[in-house]
Amino acid sequence: MEDFEEKPCYFNGKFVPLREANINIRTHALQYATAAFGGMRAYYNEEKKNLFIFRVDDHYERLVNSGKILQMRMPLSLSEFRQVLVSMLREGNWRQNVYIRPFLYKKSLDLSPRFHNVEDGLAIYAIPLDDYLDTQRGLRACVSSWVRIHDTQIPSRAKVTGAYTNSALAKSEALQNGFDEAIFLDIHGNVCEGSAENIFFVQKGELHTPPISSSILEGITRKTVITLAHELGIAVHERPISRTELYTSEEIFFSGTGVQVAWLREIDHRIIGNGKIGPVTQKIQEAYFRVVTGKEDRHQNWLTRVY
Repeated sequence: MEDFEEKPCYFNGKFVPLREANINIRTHALQYATAAFGGMRAYYNEEKKNLFIFRVDDHYERLVNSGKILQMRMPLSLSEFRQVLVSMLREGNWRQNVYIRPFLYKKSLDLSPRFHNVEDGLAIYAIPLDDYLDTQRGLRACVSSWVRIHDTQIPSRAKVTGAYTNSALAKSEALQNGFDEAIFLDIHGNVCEGSAENIFFVQKGELHTPPISSSILEGITRKTVITLAHELGIAVHERPISRTELYTSEEIFFSGTGVQVAWLREIDHRIIGNGKIGPVTQKIQEAYFRVVTGKEDRHQNWLTRVY
């Protein structure tokens, strides 16, 4: 494949090669983490010779809302945003699975950590991506010694760059201790989420997941999993979850745009269930991949065709 750095990205109102989309080292967002971003996927279906962008409307809405919290204005309407994505991917002739990163950022060169009276910018780029974490091999996770930041500190419903220092601390701790991923607890000691993923666990064949009030990101894949579970006749409970409940779960999996649906084999050296992917997780994972790749007629409204 050609160097993706030469493919077009959207940078403050125009398309340029990704290699040329650079910012000044004085940029406000670089100095003060004053930026909000999204993580999107587009899946290539070889049989249909088409690339499907997943849930554009939902990602747009979350980015707009994240921007509102940081006093930033989205310069594109939903229809304009969708057209930019389609044009960028079509002109780049992407014929594989890709990850799309749109982000709003404070682009002025001003000093002072603030949001008001600072000029906004918008950039969108794509990179090739298959699995962020292995969705077939059971993952090994640990409960992090780092606590998830509370909504009163950095708003958890806003996908903002500053919050990811917290994520990086937990992720590095996990990897450097031989695990694949970390699991945060919130300030009350309840299960929160992974370093960049929502979490679900299964008890007696039913799904359980932390509520929005547990300082989690309102994940779009999380919302997708809940919808698919209902369609599969699987009950879903959103409630506070104690750490030890994880150890006694029948199944556990992460969900997220990057991770997709990836199952866990063990947490804190404790094997989950029988150490294999469970039937509930497998049903949801299979349904998810059928939907996002355009292999099913249902939920076609979640897909935007590039070609």
